[in-house]
Amino acid sequence: MKIKATMERIPGGMMLIPLLLGAMLNTFAPETGNYFGSFTKGMITGTVPILAVWFFCIGASIDLRATGTVLRKSGTLVLTKIAVAWLVAMIAASFIPDTGIQTGFFAGLSVLAIVSAMDMTNGGLYASLMNQYGTKEESGAFVLMSLESGPLMTMVILGSAGLASFEPHHFIGAVLPFLIGFTLGNLDHDLRAFFSKATPTLIPFFGFALGNTINLNVILDTGLLGIVLGLAVIVITGIPLILADKFIGGGNGTAGVAASSAAGAAVANPVIIAQINPAFEPVAASATALVAASVIVTAILVPIITALYAKYIGKPEVYHKEQVVEPERSTQP
Repeated sequence: MKIKATMERIPGGMMLIPLLLGAMLNTFAPETGNYFGSFTKGMITGTVPILAVWFFCIGASIDLRATGTVLRKSGTLVLTKIAVAWLVAMIAASFIPDTGIQTGFFAGLSVLAIVSAMDMTNGGLYASLMNQYGTKEESGAFVLMSLESGPLMTMVILGSAGLASFEPHHFIGAVLPFLIGFTLGNLDHDLRAFFSKATPTLIPFFGFALGNTINLNVILDTGLLGIVLGLAVIVITGIPLILADKFIGGGNGTAGVAASSAAGAAVANPVIIAQINPAFEPVAASATALVAASVIVTAILVPIITALYAKYIGKPEVYHKEQVVEPERSTQP
């Protein structure tokens, strides 16, 4: 059976198919991990340890000489994402009340929901996609994306500076596996070759574990609005990210598409922020549901769009080669 070949025919299939299987399992049999326990539970709920190993291997695969490229790429994507979310928040705040929209199609929509969905990138999803469709340096650009994690940037964008606390050791913990791998890979090239082989192997495992954090019923609970918010995240953040990647980051735009997702960690932001600032309590529940729906939508669509974009930008080169080769063949005696 050609299972792998079949999966690879689907855009982002090596991650998307395991992700969908995990989401279906979590939706229809959420207690599977607890029922079987042991290693089965570890595989189902192991998003964090799998990512830790993955990021370690990605770090080990990056050459020291590429450090500038990594920082330039990640800094460009992070700053662009935050800037877009800030701009959208400023515009949305001018016509969305503090208590959110109460009636009509947009009932439940708030500035809190919009910012929470837009200001964070799913670093694991990004790293996975760039491992397939980009370079090792682009895959390692998730390093600075950890700055987006948690409620800090959301609160800054919302104008709640001073209410959030940022503990440096949490940031260090997020990047430490990558830094250790990076150090070992540059101290010993054999270790770099050894660990770098594991990065593509871990893709379906991460996809399956990530899928098990998603409940497909969330889309039904939030209705069409949750889907619209997810699409808005991809379009509104994706276009500036593509342009920034091409003209500032030195890429071809693929990294920008891959960074246009909503992070799973963002689902917790509305509740956390509401606990710190009670003014957000009236909109926290609806914002949580909408952000969760946008995470699901972007987790499904971003891999597909990234794969299609990566294929599209390769077409002009292939076409040019064919046009050059064909006349030469036709003129041979």
